[in-house]
Amino acid sequence: MSKPAPISLEVIRTKKLSSHMLRVTLGGAGMARFPDKQESAYIKLIFPQENGTRPLMRTYTVRHQRHQEIDVDFVIHEASGPASTWARSAQVGDKILVGGPGPKKLLNTDADWFLLVGDMTALPAISVNISQLPTHARGYVVIEILDNRDIQDLTVPENIDLHWLLNPHPDPSGETLGRYVENLNWLPGKVSAWVASEFSSMQKLRKYLKQTRLLNKEQLYISSYWKIGNDEDQHKTEKRQDAQQLETT
Repeated sequence: MSKPAPISLEVIRTKKLSSHMLRVTLGGAGMARFPDKQESAYIKLIFPQENGTRPLMRTYTVRHQRHQEIDVDFVIHEASGPASTWARSAQVGDKILVGGPGPKKLLNTDADWFLLVGDMTALPAISVNISQLPTHARGYVVIEILDNRDIQDLTVPENIDLHWLLNPHPDPSGETLGRYVENLNWLPGKVSAWVASEFSSMQKLRKYLKQTRLLNKEQLYISSYWKIGNDEDQHKTEKRQDAQQLETT
């Protein structure tokens, strides 16, 4: 089955959420082709290039969806890529081609406790997952941020401990986020974990959760959303090679 053609959406408004995060609300006539209830699903933002070069595509998460509108949150760095550069200069009425939505990656809620871990790129998806937790849920949410001004007002169940891990300079070793999670007090019972972060942090956390804590596929969703020094295409190649290496070990 062929993929549906991308839809054209327009900027409805923008809002600065924190020091390094900007929200762009998209809508317009194209939303008639966008399915309902897609919060946490991924979309592809498509940026045509000159001289017939293949368009650039960048992956983002649907943070909120309302009637005829979706919110997309962008992490804004000094060295911006095409998507964050577009978001920073977006004006009401600007158009953007959007592919998808792709499958949702939601936390398995059949567990005794929960562990959600990520950096700012995963904050939109983590926020949706938090909203899916039962009111009696217990466990941890750990979010790595660039600045204390990036702390957002998240509502979590009473027995979920929310940790904001300040790390202004993400390290290519992945040690900062990995070690922080390893030092959490591991709770008794069956855990359900959801992890998304920079590539090296993901590898560090995957090793700990699979090899030390022996989590199986039903208990663990883990992915990398980006890699230091790579654009999205390079990162996809790294992810593919990483997955192939796992299959052979």
